[in-house]
Amino acid sequence: MKLNKFIDHTLLKPEATKTQIDQIIKEAIDNQFFSVMVNPYWVKYVHEAVKNSGVKTATVIGFPLGANTTTIKVAEAEEAIDNGADEVDMVMNIGELKGGNTDVVKEDIKQVTDATHDRGKLIKVIIETALLTDDEITLASKIVADAGADFVKTSTGFSTRGAQVHDVELMKAAVGDKIKVKAAGGIHSDTDAEAMIKAGASRLGTSASLAIISKQS
Repeated sequence: MKLNKFIDHTLLKPEATKTQIDQIIKEAIDNQFFSVMVNPYWVKYVHEAVKNSGVKTATVIGFPLGANTTTIKVAEAEEAIDNGADEVDMVMNIGELKGGNTDVVKEDIKQVTDATHDRGKLIKVIIETALLTDDEITLASKIVADAGADFVKTSTGFSTRGAQVHDVELMKAAVGDKIKVKAAGGIHSDTDAEAMIKAGASRLGTSASLAIISKQS
């Protein structure tokens, strides 16, 4: 299994420097990872750097808490896309899901999804599985699919844990072939990556990309 094209090569640390961003850009181009995933500040820079390389530019919206207003999330997504983002990974309103306000959660996702699709780009929705029960993971995944997003994603990597195989299995069972599943956070080896893919993930978010593909070179 060639894993490089499953990988969003990720650097979302707040202390990331331009030198570190340059390094992940180079690694992504050299290894033909699917995308470079960075915070919105770096989108324009990354977009220019990866142009014509076959590597996409991706970023995060409402990150890492998901507690921004919908208006801000929409504006953030629109600006990111205008700056060159090919894909945006937004964080769901986790508190409203936990509180049972599913209509609010769906509308939040739908508005950002519509804004993203209006610009011809792809959206993933992070549900932060570490903070959800199994039933909530299933519910959230179905809401994401019903709202029209392209992927449901496990984790920000900034909560109490990252993705687990069980999370991915629940998410895949909930959405079937309607949308895709992305696993992110805590994926450190080819074994981890292959387990996530076997469970139903079509994309992986990781900062350990080189270690994951090292055994395949």
